[in-house]
Amino acid sequence: MTASQLTPGAPPAPPAAVAAPGRVIPGRGRGGSSRLRALDGLRLLAALMVAGYHYAGRGGEISRAWGGSPAHQFPTLAPLFAYGCLGVQIFFVISGFVICLSGWGRTLRAFLASRISRLYPAYWAAILLITAVFALPWVAYKALPPSEVLTNLTMLQQPLGVDRVLGVCWTLWAEMRFYALFALCVVLPGATRRRVVLFCAGWTLAAALAQAAHEPFLDTVLMPEYAPFFIGGIGLYLLHRYGARDPIAWAIVLVSWLVGQHYAVAGLWHAPSATAFSYRSTAGIIAVVTLGFALVAAVALGLLRRVDWRWLTVAGALTYPFYLVHEHLGWVVVRALHHTLGLPSYATLLLTVGLMLLLAWLLHRFLERPLTPLLKRAIDPRRPAV
Repeated sequence: MTASQLTPGAPPAPPAAVAAPGRVIPGRGRGGSSRLRALDGLRLLAALMVAGYHYAGRGGEISRAWGGSPAHQFPTLAPLFAYGCLGVQIFFVISGFVICLSGWGRTLRAFLASRISRLYPAYWAAILLITAVFALPWVAYKALPPSEVLTNLTMLQQPLGVDRVLGVCWTLWAEMRFYALFALCVVLPGATRRRVVLFCAGWTLAAALAQAAHEPFLDTVLMPEYAPFFIGGIGLYLLHRYGARDPIAWAIVLVSWLVGQHYAVAGLWHAPSATAFSYRSTAGIIAVVTLGFALVAAVALGLLRRVDWRWLTVAGALTYPFYLVHEHLGWVVVRALHHTLGLPSYATLLLTVGLMLLLAWLLHRFLERPLTPLLKRAIDPRRPAV
């Protein structure tokens, strides 16, 4: 489900239109058909950032595909692509915004139907497709045993200690935990501004305490290192829904940004080293995190309402399947184009991204579009699947 499909309300009010906390701004409440196509564009941008990191900003398996370090293939771009991993944090901010939007006014069953039908069809296809490709005798990568592949279909392989078919699926495990917390604390009792604010404040405090307690179970449930990004996105949705004069929503966003940049720096910065496959400066990490918050804030406050091109809806729809398939199948394509066919590095990079986007479109058009509404109706037959 793209952000443009979720956004309620009539066309957005001008930026000057604001409301007191607790009052929905006309055009941003229920009903109507306004879109946030700019948010769809940001989702694709975040996915391309991650792809740039996987293809040209790090070592590992992609070095085998290139026949050497990507830093040697892209001496100018590799230092910039090293920051592409922060596209995940931007995804989490967008997810906080979109999940709060989509969960508002829904029953728990409808919310779960929406999330399950959105996540699983493309995910199942990516698991089976990558397993089949890796099993081909001329492909240089090893497929997982059948039992582990079947376990991966549940999306619970990480807590079960099973190897992952998709390297990127660790982010889906974080998303699932966020959905569960939001469903139990907000959707089940019914979303209100007060309840959402208390959820944000309570989760922020609980995550900080979990970090201090060094208790693995609390870390797993409360996700201290990722919580500020989800919470920041929720705060930005409150600004979108209730207006820019909501000081509590701004406080949620500010605290989330402050804590989020701390975790991003703590997790991604290291001293310069000749043996490390990438390096990111503290200032660069903070700048990318800040830019992610700022761009979603610009969407929330209507500053990007002119960015309303129809193709962005398609771009948003391609983001999820592209994100799922780009890394592992990208290794195979890069190796075939660059190592086997001898294409130049930059041509290989652009062609690989283009092919992965094409595959994402095929998955969306012929798998997600027919299966998503069927799965949604199977889970929640009382509501028509849109």
